Amino acid sequence: MKLKILVGNGRKIGLFTLPFLILGITLNILFSEFFNVNDTSGLLFWISFLFLIIGIINWIWTVVLILTKIPRKKLITNGPYAIVKHPLYTGVALLVIPWVGFMFNTWLGVLLGIVVYIGSRIFSPEEEKLLSKIFGMVWEEYRKKVKLPWI
Repeated sequence: MKLKILVGNGRKIGLFTLPFLILGITLNILFSEFFNVNDTSGLLFWISFLFLIIGIINWIWTVVLILTKIPRKKLITNGPYAIVKHPLYTGVALLVIPWVGFMFNTWLGVLLGIVVYIGSRIFSPEEEKLLSKIFGMVWEEYRKKVKLPWI
């Protein structure tokens, strides 16, 4: 199994996000007071920690499914894939990046998470066409059953 197939459109999403990441980090360094969250209670840190744990579990679970099923040419329809069609992209965009940002006292993570999510929405249709071509009716049945297909 080629690495390109295992990675899917992750490379394209990463390249799409890279300029925003560089600009965001630069602006965060130059104008840190603008990006600071200023949570003096510490509550946001613990909420972020909780979401980050959920995001990491999702990421690990999804990667394990990809590494075990894709090489055997099996469509993944269980676990996080039963909820959303692209749980790796969605999980990183919504459950990891924003909450890491909050843990580092910046809301830049929210902006970067949005950019990653937009990138995933831009490049996912291409991946879905390939999945439809490879899996045919199995893909179509899965697509109809996934709980949150728009995420």
